[in-house]
Amino acid sequence: MKEVLLQIQSNRALTESVYEMRLTGDVSAITASGQFVNIKLDGLFLRRPISVCDVENGVLTLLYKVVGKGTEQMANMQAGETLNVLVGLGNGYDLSLSGEAPVLMGGGVGVPPMYMLAKELIKQGKKVTAILGFNTQAEVFYEEEFKRLGATVIVTTADGSYGQKGFVTDALKGVDYTYFYTCGPEPMLKAVFKATNTSGQFSFEERMGCGFGACMGCSCKTVTGYKRICKEGPVLVKEEILW
Repeated sequence: MKEVLLQIQSNRALTESVYEMRLTGDVSAITASGQFVNIKLDGLFLRRPISVCDVENGVLTLLYKVVGKGTEQMANMQAGETLNVLVGLGNGYDLSLSGEAPVLMGGGVGVPPMYMLAKELIKQGKKVTAILGFNTQAEVFYEEEFKRLGATVIVTTADGSYGQKGFVTDALKGVDYTYFYTCGPEPMLKAVFKATNTSGQFSFEERMGCGFGACMGCSCKTVTGYKRICKEGPVLVKEEILW
């Protein structure tokens, strides 16, 4: 973990509520896909945890959804402004377990961490399928970015307005995979848990206090005892999860 000042390179809307922010600076502490950062914002006591979408050549890409005061403040920030950021938080995904044909499932704001993961797996020569789940066509983002990486991309929408109608688990039925990685809201993760027939890794979205394991506010019970989502997580292996 490292506390750094990062400068905003760009900040743009991808949909009505989802934004892409690129920041430059010392991001060397980010070493794995699936990690997250914690952003300090003026006038707000708690930092805002945001999943890492990508890191390349000193540029950190974050995708975030405007849901409250913190993310609304971020959406109004301009290029050239600086942010105080804790970087290199969380354990990240273990790529060594992927097999030759992993499937990646992201739901809504659970899509961003799948991007860097897909890029890393494809660089290893893996055949990657990315299932991106949204509620409606208006909420779809990063489909083309995943395709440009070389992933096979399936988009699902709950209302059927774009792509395949249904949820990520509906699309999974037609995919031959060796392992899975997933991130999204808890109802989706529970559905993935039941629908998958291999081991896999789940990235959990939790409210956090400190973001680095000191406050114990994001602890959850596992088969091996309590774990802190911010420290021993956010990635947990299927076999250790208790619902």
